[in-house]
Amino acid sequence: MIDQQVPLRGGAARLPVRPRTGRFLVLAAVFVCAACGLVYELELVALASYLIGDSVTQASVVLSVMVFAMGIGSLLAKRLRCHAAVGFGLIEAALALIGGSSALVLYASFAWLGESRYALVGFSLAIGVLIGAEIPLLMTLIQRVDRQDAGGAVADLFAADYVGALVGGLAFPFLLLPMLGQLTGALFTGAVNAAAGGALVLWVFRRDLGSRARWSLLLVNVAVIAALGTATTLVDDFERAARRAVYGDQVRVAVQTGVQEVVLTGDDRDSLDLYLDGRLRVSARDEHRYHEALVHPAMNGPRARVLILGGGDGLAAREVLRYRDVRAVTVVELDPVVTRLARTDPALSALNGHVHRDPRLTTVGADAFTWLRSDHDRYDVVISDLPDPGITASTKLYSAEFYGLVAEALAPGGRLVVHAGPLGVRPETFWTVEASVRDVGLTTRPYRITGRNTGFAASPDRVGGGARGPQDWGFLLAGAGDAVEPPALPAEGPAARSLSGRELAEGARAADAARLPGRTPSTLVHPRYREDV
Repeated sequence: MIDQQVPLRGGAARLPVRPRTGRFLVLAAVFVCAACGLVYELELVALASYLIGDSVTQASVVLSVMVFAMGIGSLLAKRLRCHAAVGFGLIEAALALIGGSSALVLYASFAWLGESRYALVGFSLAIGVLIGAEIPLLMTLIQRVDRQDAGGAVADLFAADYVGALVGGLAFPFLLLPMLGQLTGALFTGAVNAAAGGALVLWVFRRDLGSRARWSLLLVNVAVIAALGTATTLVDDFERAARRAVYGDQVRVAVQTGVQEVVLTGDDRDSLDLYLDGRLRVSARDEHRYHEALVHPAMNGPRARVLILGGGDGLAAREVLRYRDVRAVTVVELDPVVTRLARTDPALSALNGHVHRDPRLTTVGADAFTWLRSDHDRYDVVISDLPDPGITASTKLYSAEFYGLVAEALAPGGRLVVHAGPLGVRPETFWTVEASVRDVGLTTRPYRITGRNTGFAASPDRVGGGARGPQDWGFLLAGAGDAVEPPALPAEGPAARSLSGRELAEGARAADAARLPGRTPSTLVHPRYREDV
């Protein structure tokens, strides 16, 4: 409960501004601080989702910890009400430094320590405590400049707070991220936060501070802004060093698209690695095993028209276009930058066999789910070459509703093949995908292919340095009724580099032996995948 009468040192007459002006400036500071606080919150959620994965879990951790910490901060602020001005100034300086540097520290802990969960919880706690301490002190300050009833003061403060949160929430995705990026955006927000808090106290409430307190607060704020500004000038060097720590010394391309971060390493087609949002998607050392196992069993039958969902790197299309009787291939890729790199990057285009020069290939830049709802063509083969279902953004592309759209796109006798994640280390995810495919009336033929030659694990895991990652790929071959045959290589198809019919048969038997019965399909309203990292 907020007291109606707050003990004040003096009255409004001691302020260097009129009460109405002082009230406006306090509310303006509330607005700016609320906007900055929400930016810190969203930045933690976004960076945690990128570095750790499973955005639902990370958002829940950040929000719940932060709200809990805000309650603690509100209680702790009661001890500062007698020194509200200097207390608020120091809290804003601390919040600016911690919130502004949080993205740098999180990314550094991921790059050099390989773990950022503990840092995420620590920053959520610290930022939450500091944000929670703001309102009680601001309540004291606004009654210091303009005596009014507590209800009116609370209404004004929370109105400014909520509007500021709205502006911060919109500024983060539409201004800060596209213009400055996560690291620089957080540093800039911290500088604004420090400037707003320091200016309010040192101007409006400077007569409440002794000479020593004024100079101390000024030096603290200048030091915080200087530290954040210095870090901003070093962000590019920091990002390059962090990328080398994560990806090695051969980073050739590193670009943040509107969808994800795309990184290419390696000097030529034989050493190329492609990472999407920190996850290894393609390694030239073993990609042929994955793409041969994905494509060739599905090509055992009619194959004039082929649809590839995902696969913007062109590697699945490379295997499809080896069949001369294929008349048309459509690739639906969400990120146009990946498609452009597949066409223009010397190493990646060499690895995919320059598929974009083939007139049979058509690329579409669209979300696969949305595109299937509007496309009315029929395909003999549909290849789902999408990120793992454990990545939260991809769960709708492994839902029963999505497979229902795919089933409608299949021509009579058509086949679907799905990359369903590693069967060996995530069997629950694999068999949930299988249950989701069967839920739309398709018959499934699961199989697995072993062998991964790199220590940097397959998505969605992000571990390097020789750490143990998934050592297999799991696939589902599906079709209507009993028409789909067990996975096998087409008798009249092109020769595979490493895959054999015997290996496919053994992979099918191994998958059947590892079956987990009773799995429930995943749907849009009840997703059942989680990232097991």
